[in-house]
Amino acid sequence: MVLSKTASESDVSVHSTFASRYVRNSLPRFKMAENSIPKEAAYQIINDELMLDGNPRLNLASFVTTWMEPECDKLMMASINKNYVDMDEYPVTTELQNRCVNIIAHLFNAPLGESESAVGVGTVGSSEAIMLAGLAFKRKWQNKRRAEGKPIDNPNIVTGANVQVCWEKFARYFEVELKEVKLREGYYVMDPEKAVEMVDENTICVAAILGSTLNGEFEDVKRLNDLLVEKNKETGWDTPIHVDAASGGFIAPFLYPELEWDFRLPLVKSINVSGHKYGLVYAGIGWVIWRNKEDLPEELIFHINYLGADQPTFTLNFSKGSSQVIAQYYQLIRLGFEGYRNVMENCRENMIVLKEGLEKTKRFNIVSKDEGVPLVAFSLRDNHRHDEFEISDLLRRFGWIVPAYTMPPDAQHVTVLRVVIREDFSHTLAERLVNDIQKVLHELDTLPSKLSSNVKAADGEDGKPAETRALESKKSDLEKTREITTIWRKFVMARKQKMNVVC
Repeated sequence: MVLSKTASESDVSVHSTFASRYVRNSLPRFKMAENSIPKEAAYQIINDELMLDGNPRLNLASFVTTWMEPECDKLMMASINKNYVDMDEYPVTTELQNRCVNIIAHLFNAPLGESESAVGVGTVGSSEAIMLAGLAFKRKWQNKRRAEGKPIDNPNIVTGANVQVCWEKFARYFEVELKEVKLREGYYVMDPEKAVEMVDENTICVAAILGSTLNGEFEDVKRLNDLLVEKNKETGWDTPIHVDAASGGFIAPFLYPELEWDFRLPLVKSINVSGHKYGLVYAGIGWVIWRNKEDLPEELIFHINYLGADQPTFTLNFSKGSSQVIAQYYQLIRLGFEGYRNVMENCRENMIVLKEGLEKTKRFNIVSKDEGVPLVAFSLRDNHRHDEFEISDLLRRFGWIVPAYTMPPDAQHVTVLRVVIREDFSHTLAERLVNDIQKVLHELDTLPSKLSSNVKAADGEDGKPAETRALESKKSDLEKTREITTIWRKFVMARKQKMNVVC
């Protein structure tokens, strides 16, 4: 089943201007061609289409790293043909992964002895890491319930409504009830008090978010831990905490070292973090770390020997590339604590530049917090005439990709724009973005309100019956559609004629 739709259904063939030097026939778009084509043609055809993608550096919707040093690029290309899972063939790559796990575990204050190794694994991202952590919680809960002679058919997990969709996937795929703490206007993260109230004997864990996708805010893991400790004492339960630090795990240790959110809290049993976000590696690497061996049930670990030696594995997928693991180790030793702190401080400073620039326009409310992931989430003070979605659309003309979205329940009436500040987003780009936003606002001010015509018709200012107005509205909409179609057809034909002219 194809989940995505094709961009164009008007033509079943792939054409290329410059590739016609090497091949004259069009290629079928959705079927394999009968004959081979020259490598130059294949490259040119794909390269031409990819030019229409957005610029990753200007994609301010994404938390994912879009720039790395050339030396790291070389290491990644040199190892692109290594299968990470083949530990016997590539023992050094396996060793680098183990070093990363231990470095990150110490960064998160795991209670390790002098010669004790950390428990963790590299994944393709935080989604897989969360699935693995959730499975560990579910299996531990099941084992305990079986030992007590209690039913195991109704596990649940408590989160805020602001969680990333991977938590919903985990709940649905692995048959765990998702109990969400609703948000409210002005408070866009999980309320620890309400979360603990929702905990019962079937709760396998409470998931706290260190860096909400919506506004970058850190949830109060310390408060959650303290409340849950008291409830566990009262009830005799031992409900644990998982920290989803996908975005904030590589920020908090460097910007907020005194903040208690990690394994310093006794109920935190596992933490996931995205290496491809503020771990500063290209997309495709995440990590999950457990507090100790007892928190990862042994029966979830598989042992294989058909690749040359006994190899333990605890992943959802099997084969995957080694490049991202090697890149993560490069960043950890290249930057060190000082380097990561400098990068994060720079991101925070550029966030403040953008935030202050937006505040000076006096058109926006800032929804994000100063302490958290370096991003700026903001909404219009007055969105009656024009809304945040229109700003997002118009900014694309300048190349910027700035998402607009509504908050989850019960704050779904709030719409925000969000700009994620990554390492490659400079002070200059922040100032340019503010200037372009001001241009967009000025243009919107000159345009009629998106609701003005509807309001006029609804008020019945013309004195016509509602049925008549509805028919005229439909006719008007149809005429507008035809007019727009005609204009675009003329525009496209004119461009085709220009392209056919030999210069």
